[in-house]
Amino acid sequence: MTSLLAQQPGTPAPQPGRLSQSYWDGCREGELRFQRCDVCGTIPTRPSAICPHCHGRALSWERSAGAGSLYSWTIVWRPQHPAFVVPYAPAIIELDEGAFLMSAMIGCDDTDLAAGLRVEVEFHPASDTITLPYFRPSAGSAAS
Repeated sequence: MTSLLAQQPGTPAPQPGRLSQSYWDGCREGELRFQRCDVCGTIPTRPSAICPHCHGRALSWERSAGAGSLYSWTIVWRPQHPAFVVPYAPAIIELDEGAFLMSAMIGCDDTDLAAGLRVEVEFHPASDTITLPYFRPSAGSAAS
């Protein structure tokens, strides 16, 4: 049983691109955002200029409540870069709005993780310009 913590500032961080800048701006403001097609309602799996379903070009950013469930995860003991503190748990979170998001679990032990675990977002700085969304078990969930 090992406690999962957020990485410390200074570890390698994502570099926002033209399509993802709104997402990263939201994280820095403590707001989780996702895209949805204005035409058909599809939620792309990554920021996009074109809907992957209907090929429409009208996509909007929406604010998520930041709650969802743990869909999938793994425990990393051998990091890809020596700056990362192990263990950490990369995870796919299914947001209540229907979007899927790649993040990491914190605030619990590695043995607490289970499919369907209710989670909520928590933001931590990775650098002066990048803030990362992590997820922890929701209040009242089995792992809290």
